[in-house]
Formats: sequence, C-alpha cells, structure tokens
Amino acid sequence: MRLWKIVVPCAVLASGVLPAQAAGDKTVEYRGYQVTVPADWQVVDLAKNPTACVRFDRPAVYLGKSTAQPDCPASLTGRSQGLVLEPLTRAARSTPGEVQEAVADAGVLATAYYSAGGEHGAREVLGSGRVTGKVSRVAQPRAAAVAPSVVATGNLQGGFAFDACTAPSQAAMDAWLYPSSGYKAVGIYISGERRACAQPNLTSDWVGTNAAKGWQFLLIDVGLQAPCAPYASKMSTDPATARAQGRAAAANAVTSAQALGFAQRSAIYSDVENYADGWTAACKASVLSYLSGWTTELNSRGYVSGAYVSISSGMKDLSAEYNNTAYSRPDNVWFAHWNNVTNTTSDRFPAAQWSNRQRVHQYSGAHDETHGTVKLNIDSNAVNLTAPPAALTGFDATGAYSTAALKWNAAPAGSQVIVRRNTGTTPPPLPNVGTAVYTGTASSTTATGLANATSYAFRAWVKDSSGKIGPGVDTVLVGTGATVAASAPAISYGGSVTLYTRATRKETGASLTGVPLSLYARAKNSSTWREVAKVTSDGTGQASSVQKPTVSTVYAWGYNGSPDLLGSRSGNATIEVKPTITINLATAIKLGASTPVYGFLRPQHPGTTVYLQRLTGPSWPTVATAKLNATGNYGFSIKPTLRGTSYYRVVWLADADHATVVSVTKGVAVS
Repeated sequence: MRLWKIVVPCAVLASGVLPAQAAGDKTVEYRGYQVTVPADWQVVDLAKNPTACVRFDRPAVYLGKSTAQPDCPASLTGRSQGLVLEPLTRAARSTPGEVQEAVADAGVLATAYYSAGGEHGAREVLGSGRVTGKVSRVAQPRAAAVAPSVVATGNLQGGFAFDACTAPSQAAMDAWLYPSSGYKAVGIYISGERRACAQPNLTSDWVGTNAAKGWQFLLIDVGLQAPCAPYASKMSTDPATARAQGRAAAANAVTSAQALGFAQRSAIYSDVENYADGWTAACKASVLSYLSGWTTELNSRGYVSGAYVSISSGMKDLSAEYNNTAYSRPDNVWFAHWNNVTNTTSDRFPAAQWSNRQRVHQYSGAHDETHGTVKLNIDSNAVNLTAPPAALTGFDATGAYSTAALKWNAAPAGSQVIVRRNTGTTPPPLPNVGTAVYTGTASSTTATGLANATSYAFRAWVKDSSGKIGPGVDTVLVGTGATVAASAPAISYGGSVTLYTRATRKETGASLTGVPLSLYARAKNSSTWREVAKVTSDGTGQASSVQKPTVSTVYAWGYNGSPDLLGSRSGNATIEVKPTITINLATAIKLGASTPVYGFLRPQHPGTTVYLQRLTGPSWPTVATAKLNATGNYGFSIKPTLRGTSYYRVVWLADADHATVVSVTKGVAVS
C-alpha cells in the first residue's frame, strides 16, 4: 500500500479512454441517463474495456461494470473526483468519499467519488443528471440483511497474505486458492475516504463464498493521513480532534465490515502511510491520537484494532510510545518494510512489542504474480495472527434491592472473566473503564453496593490464557422507584392507617403493573425491618395496604427486582401511634370539698408519669403528677379554692414507642 499523488493525464488514460476535451462542460449519457461533467474528465467504457481499472485517484467517468479481473496497481490509494455509472443491481449506499444515487427510471446506479472537501461538488454533478429515455423502471434493490459471521484473519500463524487495490474476481480467487498460490489470506479495502479503487466484487456473497473455501481476510480502511504527509486528506493537528476523527473512521469501518459479513473479533487496519520526510513531534501526536481513537472505538464495538504503518514513521512512533498510557495502542501492527524477508520479526522495534501473534509484515511492494494463469498486481505479506477469544455466552443479571446476581456460561479453561459496570444504560466500553465488579474463573458473582432507584449496565469479557480479550457482552438492569404515602400521619391506639405506593421504571417513568410489591415496617425505636404485607400492583402501578400498628412505626414500600429490573425502596413514612387516655371528674362540687380525678392509659405503661394540668389564663400549668399503676390506671384528688368553673386535663408524654397524648378537657363547677 502506498499513497500516490494525484496526477491527471493529459490525453489518454488507458485503452478505450477518450481524449480530454476542451475546457468547459460536457454531457455523458448512459442507458438513457445524462449527466454534465467537466470537459477534461476522461470517459472509460467498461463494456469495451472490461479489464480497465476503475480508479478513484483521478477524474474520470466510468460506464458499466467490469466483467473481468481489473488491471489495478496494488499500491494505489487516494482520491480525486469522478463518476461511475452502472446498472442498478444493488442498493445505493453513500460512504465517506462516495455519494451514491439510485436512478430507478433509468435503471442506473450513479456513484460520485470525491476527495476531502469535495462532497458538495460531487452532489452538484449528481444533481445535473436527468433521465432522457425511460427504460423499464428498476426498483432500487434493498440491501440484503447480513448476519456477520466471518472473523477476519481468525488464525493465520506463519502464513502469507496478498493485498490488491480491488478485491479480485471470484475466478481469480479460485485460481489463487492455496496451495495453487502460497497465500491463505487476502487484504481488502473495505472503507475509507481515500480508497482509490472501486470494489465491484466486494460483497457479502463474495466474502461468504471465499471464507467457505478457506480464505482469510485482512480488512483495510484508508482514511485521513498524517498532517505532515504530502496528501490532501489529513488528520487534525489538534490531538483531541484527531482522536475524534479516528473514532469516527472506526465507526464507519465497523458498519462497512458488518455489511460484508465480518463479525466481532475481526481486525480492521487503519492505513496510515509513510510520513518520515515530514516528521514533527506535533505530527506524531496527531497520528498516535488518531490511532488511539481508532483503537478505542473498535474495541468498544468488539473488533480488533490494527494499524498499517511504514517501518520508518508510523511503526517507529508507535514503538516509541508503546507503554505511554496517554495513547491506546493498536492491538495488531502491519508494518511495511520492503526487505523481501518473509517473516514478522524486525530489528526496527523490540521483539517484546506486539509479540502475542499480533504482527503482519509487508515484505514486498507492488509486483505482478501469476497463479493458475491469473496475473494480479499485489503486495506480499507475512502474517502471524490469532483472534481474541469468543464472547462470553449466557451473561444475564437478576436484580434485587441494592444487589444484582450475575451469571454466565463457564469460559474456556485457562480463561478469566472480567465484569465491569456503569450507572445508566450504557455499559463500560472497555475492560479498564467503569467500576470493577468481578475478575476470576467462576461462572457467577453478586454485584453489591448498587444505589437505589438507579439503572446499571454490565459488560463482561473473556481474557484467554495468552492475554487477548474477546468482545464484550452486555446486560442491563433498569432502575425502579416506589413512592410511599399514608392516609394519616398519626392514629390513636387501636386504629388503622392505609399505606399507598406507586412503582415505576426510572428511565421512562412507566408504571410497573402486575408486579409484587412489599411493605416493610420497623418500630420507630428499632433498626430492624420486617415485611408486613405483599400485594400486586394494579394497572397503574399502584398498591395499598391497611395496617394497625400498636406502636409508632416507620413504613417503606419496596420492589424486590427481577431479571430485567433492579429492586428499590421508597422513602420512609412514620406513623405516630397515640395511646388512649381517659379522664373522669365530678361536674360540680362545693367550695372546700375534694373530688377525685381518675382514668387509665392504653396501652398500659406501668410506672410512667401522667401530668394533671389546670387551665390558668392561656396556659396549662401542671398541678400534680402521678405514676400509672400495674394496670395503667391513675388517680388524683383535687380541692378547688375558688368559686367558678375550673378546667382540667391529663397529659402523658411520648416515649420511644408512642406519641404524646392529651386527654379531653373536663370542667368542674365550684359553688
């Protein structure tokens, strides 16, 4: 792989290519579809020249679809601006560097390719198109749903791979199938705005067919280049922006990989070409930041990060910062060192780096090879790779209050399971992010210390005996909430109170209907909770329970969790229980006479004090005290000293179990 500077030929591009016209615009027609393009764009008719390379590194218009193996230089990358018009046989899909439009009335798929910053111009070219003569209308095909199942370069230790600018035809792949050639893997350009060749053969069917025949794959994304390199599409010189650009490129690469049928655990390589002549510390920081973002995003999606780099620039910088935690280093390296030494070792960086079957060595640049009578222009590579372990299976969680029971199917012998969590519904992207829950060889654990009314997302990874980590698998427990309300804050001894609740999902506020809800209680002076009722919520998530506490009691509602939901507890509602106190007093007496005041307290509180109070002005001073006897009774004797009506009451003050209670007021007329 090598980025070529864009050069526009002055006259003829290849056999069958029309000479450039004078300045201005010209109209190109294909199957009743006309489009206006710059006059100096060359026109290549693939029906007449089926082996012509549809290359995006120079301006041209390509008509039709090649039916033969294209004659493309292997080391070609980069973008100019141009157009491909072909029969509408697949769904339109725009990607960075390419805008596609399905022209159903003409049965044409139009692809406008462009270099960095050229999307507006590409859309203007497509906007000039018009249908001049309808053919039978062709409905735009739907993109076939693909279940990704192929792991790119799952296991190729000590083997060889070739890469070509365009994915070879099936006939070529069959002719080169090992052992007809020495190659067991093929490098293919799956994404990136600087892909220089069209990929007419690169479909999910092509991938599936060749995987079934034993081929393995090296996936390549050709995106932004180093700021100090002599190319048009460059990374930002701001490291934070470069990191974000790397993440965006990785996200797009994963989308492309999945559309082709490549599953998690596949390695995707970011092609960062040589920048040795323009090296600066700032340029190095941009490259390493870009590849850090690339790595983080791929790993978070369960894919393996790779970097294709020159031995004299990118490889040198990656090696120098191998242990720098400011950067996330790629999992695999693919280094270009054209020394024709067919191994994956190098004296340019330490043997201890990327030593766990993580290397590809491009030992030869673009050259022709023929196998089975089929000639291709290729780069050659020695490969020593293994894939990370498969994802954990059976990972699930059952929620309780403040804890979650996690389980999974046992990992392979010698492997460890890593479990981490985040609050909310987005799991930790990487096994060094979030809160640690478990690391070990068991098949279950309990997550503790979970906050009330909070959702948690868990992710688990398998780490094999070599230290490679597989894709993460997730499970989420949605937080719940419960309210508590009471029909009254206080009741008299022997009375009842109704406790109400409504249970909801925290992320949406939706009611939890038809679920069991528990009412918990503890005496006001105790810390021990007990379940006093269990009811099922109604269609609005509500429930209630009638209670008859004998002492002042604290209540709380709770949902105890399920395989989808985390348990929760409401706040507390304290119900004060007031004892019953009576007072008996004569209604009239003579001045100078005595009369008893007596009554009882229920529940009985033997030995505690009751206070006899008499109304004096606006106040109720205490005039006598007495102790309750063994049956909770009390007695006083009063002897009023003034004529008129005197008013009395009896008060018992609160203890830990019951609230203060005041008797009714009684009056005695003194004559």
